[in-house]
Amino acid sequence: MPKLKSNRGAAKRFKRRGSGGLKCHHSHRRHILTKKTTKRKRQLRSAMVVPASDVVSVKQMLPYS
Repeated sequence: MPKLKSNRGAAKRFKRRGSGGLKCHHSHRRHILTKKTTKRKRQLRSAMVVPASDVVSVKQMLPYS
């Protein structure tokens, strides 16, 4: 049986947590930052847990993570 390939785009964006969940980074942090409040930008810094509705598809893209 051949090995399954990981989706390389997904491998760069998602990491496995110690508890088995998946984490990723927030969007909206690249440009046009002047109109966003300091609080909003600070909260976008931290990693977020992948929503439950997307976990199945992310796990499918990362078979060995």
